[in-house]
Amino acid sequence: MKLTQLLILTSFIYLFTTTPLIGQDYFLKDKTPFDDKIPSPEEFLGYPIGEQHTRHDQIVAYFAKLAELSERASIESYGKTHENRKLIILTVSTPENVKGLSRLKEQHLKYTNPSITPSNYNELPIFVQLGYNVHGNEPSSSEAAMLTAYALVASNSPEIKTYLENAIVFIDPTINPDGRDRHTQWANQFKGNPLVSDNYDAEHNEGWPRGRTNHYWFDLNRDWLLGIHPESRGKLTWYHEWYPNVVTDFHEMGTNSTYFFEPMKPIGSQDPIMPKENYEDLNNLFAPYFSNALNNIGSFYFTKEAFDGTYPGYGSSYPDLQGALALLFEQASSRGHLQDTDYGTISFPFTIRNQYVSSIATIKAAVENKETLRKYQQNFFKSAVTNVAKNTIAGYEFGDAYDQNRNKAFIDKLLLHKIKVYKKGDRYVVPVKQPQKRMVQTIFETYNKYRDSVFYDASAWSVANFYNMKYKGLKSLSLEEEVTSTAGVVDITKVSKSDYAYIMDWDDYNAPAALYYMQSKGLLVASGFKPFSIKTSAGNKGFNYGSVLIPVSKQKKTSDEVFAIVKDAQEKFNVPVFSTNTGFSTSGIDLGSGNFRKLDTPKALLLIGDGVNSYEAGEVWHLLDTRVHMPITKLRMSMFNRAPLKEYNTLVMVSGGYQQLDSLQQKKIKEWVSHGNTLVTIANASKWVIDKKVVKEKLIKKEKDTVKNKTVKRLPYVDARENIGRERVGGAIFEVDLDITHPLGFGYRDASLPVYKNNEVFMAPSKNPYATVAKYTEDPHIDGFVSTDNYENYLRPSASLLVSAIGSGRVILFADNPNFRGSWYGTNRLFLNALFLGKHIYVPKVRE
Repeated sequence: MKLTQLLILTSFIYLFTTTPLIGQDYFLKDKTPFDDKIPSPEEFLGYPIGEQHTRHDQIVAYFAKLAELSERASIESYGKTHENRKLIILTVSTPENVKGLSRLKEQHLKYTNPSITPSNYNELPIFVQLGYNVHGNEPSSSEAAMLTAYALVASNSPEIKTYLENAIVFIDPTINPDGRDRHTQWANQFKGNPLVSDNYDAEHNEGWPRGRTNHYWFDLNRDWLLGIHPESRGKLTWYHEWYPNVVTDFHEMGTNSTYFFEPMKPIGSQDPIMPKENYEDLNNLFAPYFSNALNNIGSFYFTKEAFDGTYPGYGSSYPDLQGALALLFEQASSRGHLQDTDYGTISFPFTIRNQYVSSIATIKAAVENKETLRKYQQNFFKSAVTNVAKNTIAGYEFGDAYDQNRNKAFIDKLLLHKIKVYKKGDRYVVPVKQPQKRMVQTIFETYNKYRDSVFYDASAWSVANFYNMKYKGLKSLSLEEEVTSTAGVVDITKVSKSDYAYIMDWDDYNAPAALYYMQSKGLLVASGFKPFSIKTSAGNKGFNYGSVLIPVSKQKKTSDEVFAIVKDAQEKFNVPVFSTNTGFSTSGIDLGSGNFRKLDTPKALLLIGDGVNSYEAGEVWHLLDTRVHMPITKLRMSMFNRAPLKEYNTLVMVSGGYQQLDSLQQKKIKEWVSHGNTLVTIANASKWVIDKKVVKEKLIKKEKDTVKNKTVKRLPYVDARENIGRERVGGAIFEVDLDITHPLGFGYRDASLPVYKNNEVFMAPSKNPYATVAKYTEDPHIDGFVSTDNYENYLRPSASLLVSAIGSGRVILFADNPNFRGSWYGTNRLFLNALFLGKHIYVPKVRE
């Protein structure tokens, strides 16, 4: 080994093995002098940064103290988490800038207005938003946020003063407080004294579901586009108020890695909607700042090889579609306080310092390139309304005539992203030519050609398909009334009192929530298994499959009490409910028909714990908690043997290995189902019940090569990862043909339904002709990447949704995930039908 190589390696090992718990000088010695009236993080917390993990409430308290003591800082809250923790932002600049922030904001926002052309590019401070800790168990960045805030508020160095004069810095120290505190508690409670660096120590191996995700086990770094959770909705509302020029997104990665900053690997789409100037010019402009800063402290790093910003819902990609430069940073994680690596040990303070140094370097780069960034933001929004090609789509028309609450949810998402929406009769129109043109493209456009075949995440995100929102492109527009809120989107007739019966449409997205509310209040209800028309208080009305009947005379309550409950249900969930005074239908089944089946109240179990996909489990929990307002018992795998299954009528299993369920427990599940109960399996759990022969269905499996001595094509080793990754279905959207006469299809009017697939579970259609509820169509591709082999040989011939009988019960098998990321309003109904109608779903026996 050459001497220079030996010196570099020795330096690298030294950096990792040193545990520098030496107070703030390790981080801040080049930012002196400091204002002694401002406490450092160490003085405020009572321990040096990096000595232990800091709770979110302590971080908030420290930021509040900085704002209290210094005219350089102000603090605001932009929301609360599911667990009621504050989401806060500290704004830091000169006292003059902080006092005049509203005036500066007004001038800054002119650059986002395509109709005007300000040119004072260098006179206005640049707006920089530093975002930290979106993944709760990637904790180094929140500690760095405190150091960054202290340096900006307390340092009197010429460098810091220059930054303050030329920048407004917004510091969001913890984007995911619930997850952070879950991880903080874990790391601190298992911290040893002396520190234990052994990778197998409990400190470095969190228990399920780990701290990465929020309260409902969602990955908030995928939620910028989807805007499902209060953390994201609060941040998006704040974002569209300020439109910062630069946004950071600090993360951690594998312990044996080093440090990553942008540029990323080349963007995956052949026709990206993000301007090339962003992902090439601006990233390359900023990269030397990070390189120099990390070189100065001897840290190693890499760029260009990994990660991609193709999915527009990351903290490092969404701002790119808002005229900003979004920047991803990834630090090798100590996953605790000190951990072994291939190059010695890596300490928590070391990881924090890299994040802190990159934070300061970001501000420096932004300040020194103010003019470039402002011109870019200005051109970004101007190009949205000027660069519209001829003979292309002028806008999109959408709207579901039968489901106003799904319309409302979709419009809410458009408005959250500041997309302009207009009313057109009973439908809606979104013009392409508007400042948020690129978000319009994101919502509606679909793709099937890609430069790259391996994606860091999903390759499909056309949100209109998430909502099963049928839409069409328009060549010309005639815009009428602009929709600025969702307040008047749902327009229903208030139900009037009846002494005979009430009928609720099942087509509406909120109908399951209203049904559960009525059941929980003690009403007896039934589902219509065939359509009918009947005279109601609103005239003759046609009702679809699944319509809910509330017969007044069958209740154990007075007619006034029944009406009060029905009225409350309608008001709470804004659903179409009608009264009738007759059981005689003008067409179809009468109200006394045997095709009305009494519905039992779901009493459901969800298996959770080690080996279970926490994302999918959280999606089920979130759906039932926040939209249906129905409890579900979350049963840890370790408690399975003790649980009295007979007290429940529904069991949900999401993707997982389920190694804990031995043959006796598998038999227990099968016997429970056979007694008339419902097992619902999602994705890899469906594969599990097939592999374990709980059901008699089959998978379409890839054939093994049995030919001996067959010549195998020789391929370059360097291409192995991409070639193998190409066969992974990372996330794409496909069309299925749904049997809308089947109870699982109740509430749908159109047999064509988009579904989301991010697995390699390919179920063969059932041999029973009535058991394949949804099958992929002949040409099912809608959006996203899928390899030719997977598409032609496995996906196209397979089924998306099956029902398999066991005794008097049934197993409902989803090959795809109907609840993906809390956003698939279009397929949630399939899952909810399984819960509410499960008892009445059977598979007619046929001769084999």
